[in-house]
Amino acid sequence: MKRVLLLGGTGDALQIARQVGPRHIYSLAGLGRVPEGLACEVRVGGFGGSDGLARFIESEGIALVIDATHPYAAQMSANAAAACREAKVPCWALRRAGWTPQAGDDWRMVDGWDQLVDAIRPFRRVLFTSGREPLAHLDEIPVHQYWIVRCLDAHPGNGRAHIIDARGPFDIDGERALFALNHIDVLVTKNSGGAATQPKLEVARELKVPVVMMRRPSLPEVDREFDSPAQLLRALNEEDWSAVK
Repeated sequence: MKRVLLLGGTGDALQIARQVGPRHIYSLAGLGRVPEGLACEVRVGGFGGSDGLARFIESEGIALVIDATHPYAAQMSANAAAACREAKVPCWALRRAGWTPQAGDDWRMVDGWDQLVDAIRPFRRVLFTSGREPLAHLDEIPVHQYWIVRCLDAHPGNGRAHIIDARGPFDIDGERALFALNHIDVLVTKNSGGAATQPKLEVARELKVPVVMMRRPSLPEVDREFDSPAQLLRALNEEDWSAVK
């Protein structure tokens, strides 16, 4: 099999990385723990934009790029698609389906931080499960609010915020306990999709807690899209995968 560059950082990407051999490269931005025990090469750090990624593809003899980054890593996805066009190699993407609201859900859709701040203004006990962005705004918390921020990074927090560094999957009993212990009255999240972090939405539905949901960004067209690691791995094992472009 020809050499593959897997752009990862998600649980789905790690599933793929565990199934590929030592010729291939698993690339991480460096925002979380680096997985151990992989047969493939692991690379940590940026590429220097699409031009830098294109040079890397050419210098390393990459024949296929797989974009399995987070659905909200729009810039990395754009760089991957542009670099593949420049280097003339196929680009595949793992694009997991997003969640959809169910009966009893109260979702408030927002685009960007300013809209998010407006949406949570009426509430007092805010649970963020939307990544690292709230950490840059801990000095801006309104006096009537207390934030609970769950993300991958340890952080000291402050008198108006508690930071929980944790990685899913999370179960529904644990999420119920988190909501109850912290008296959560609004949940902030991204529409990441998948089962690993879905229980928080089930608990919000049970408790009639509103959900401020950040819309997914637009992502570039690629040569092939897959909705699960298993589907992508099956295609990767096909003998003619390199003929897609």
